[in-house]
Amino acid sequence: TGHIRHSGPTLQKLRPDTELIGLRFLELFEVLRPSHVMTMTDILGISGMKLHLQFRDEPRTQFKGVFVLLPEQSGVLLNLSFGIGVVDAVAQYRLTNADFAPNDLTIEMLYLVEAKSAAMEESRRLNSRLQGAMIAAEEKAYTDGLTGLKNRRALDYILDQLIERQMPFAVTHLDLDFFKAVNDTLGHAAGDHVLEQVARILTEETRSDDTVARVGGDEFVILYHKPMKPKLLEDRIIRIIGRLEEPIPFGKHVCRISGSAGTTLSSRYDTPSAAQVMEDADIALYASKHKGRACHTFYDPALRQDAANHSPPAGREPGPKNPGRAVVF
Repeated sequence: TGHIRHSGPTLQKLRPDTELIGLRFLELFEVLRPSHVMTMTDILGISGMKLHLQFRDEPRTQFKGVFVLLPEQSGVLLNLSFGIGVVDAVAQYRLTNADFAPNDLTIEMLYLVEAKSAAMEESRRLNSRLQGAMIAAEEKAYTDGLTGLKNRRALDYILDQLIERQMPFAVTHLDLDFFKAVNDTLGHAAGDHVLEQVARILTEETRSDDTVARVGGDEFVILYHKPMKPKLLEDRIIRIIGRLEEPIPFGKHVCRISGSAGTTLSSRYDTPSAAQVMEDADIALYASKHKGRACHTFYDPALRQDAANHSPPAGREPGPKNPGRAVVF
């Protein structure tokens, strides 16, 4: 008649809220292959053949199965397995090795799957640690250790990317005036403190998508991504220079510096190169130094001739005209 007289514990675990004993087999299962099996008579005629089955209700888990007639036609024994879906079934029904016969090859496969999962998880954790270490190393390689700003390597990389992508930009080269007097008078600790405060000012006076880099002892470069109009850009740079002239406390002392800056715009070039852009910003900075420091100059080709006609200030780090300007005790 097809009524279920006995069910193993694993099958019952798949349908914990259903009393399987007494159900008709074809009410519980749908035979997918062979497709002609529609009745118990059909099933009895294919004893020993492999079947492909699935539950009729959700979740519609699929099985492989083989029917075998019991002696004296006292019944039919159906041996079921999950086939290649065993991993999904184990996860869905929370099965354990206790749900399978000790000699079932499924156990071996589950062990292999578990070992593979453990190995993949360990590999994922290792990759995550390596990725984190790589990011930290790259960040360190592109960061100035004292100020936390980008360094020259990072600046060169970002500038090359902007040029390659044909993005508009402006480069401002900023050099501190009278910084050497701070180091000579109060020592390098005071100089480091001043550089940290300069980095803070530059960060506060630039946009989040701009790049601020320390490229030398007291030299900084601001890379303006998508720069504003020249007048607005100059106003912003003049504001930076004004803030740099404010006294910087250091213990019982006050450090006084200023800043000179030169800027060039990518729009001046048909095809800008990083070397040309940096050189022209440096020439504009050189012009600001000769105008008396604490000022800003936009690059113009005429500045090249002026630079050739003037010798640069000694080391570009001259002592102040009035030593009292550098440090007030």
